[in-house]
Amino acid sequence: MTTVARRVIGARVALDRAGVAAHTGAAYSTVNHWHRHRVRFDFPEGFRHDGRDWFWLDDIEAFYSAHRAAKRAELTKVDRRGDPEDLIGSGAAARVLGYGSYRNLPDTLLDHPDRVQKLPDGRIRRLWRRRTVWALADARTGRQSTGRTPGATGARQPHPYADDARLHRAIELLAEAEAAGRGRRGLAVVLARQLGVTPRTAQRLLAAAASDGAQTPG
Repeated sequence: MTTVARRVIGARVALDRAGVAAHTGAAYSTVNHWHRHRVRFDFPEGFRHDGRDWFWLDDIEAFYSAHRAAKRAELTKVDRRGDPEDLIGSGAAARVLGYGSYRNLPDTLLDHPDRVQKLPDGRIRRLWRRRTVWALADARTGRQSTGRTPGATGARQPHPYADDARLHRAIELLAEAEAAGRGRRGLAVVLARQLGVTPRTAQRLLAAAASDGAQTPG
């Protein structure tokens, strides 16, 4: 089994690729992408040790801080007008986030509406409070919205599973499949069985582990 590795080498802390993924909250595939295009992203060169690629923890932290700052600079402008308790639909939520279409709304928001209405034709309409949409925007920037629920402070995690220990197993499973030259077919079933979760939850964990987002806001 591939493990998330952190090791002290010569009095300095080093991470392997899975360790970088766990430390930053990025997908394992994203770490591979950063390393493959390290000149473009200014990703640390790293070094080989015991047959594996390792990266100094302080170099990764410096890289990721600069990377998040660059990502924040690319974000859309958020519309913070209106009552934070107002319920708004997908079109309005997209406008609040500065998107041109509701189709750009992230799954993080779509999967967690504050209210759901069933329309006469059987369709489902998702509704969110403005403060919920603002909180999502804050997750991208690391700042706190004035519309956030009182008492909620600090930067939000890059995606819903970033703080979930099960994500580490999803990262490991993807790494194992990649190392063996296998595709992702059937991985959700394997992960669901290993973690004792539903296949749908396993699929979402794998998507969080494999996406370039993610995650992270920022």
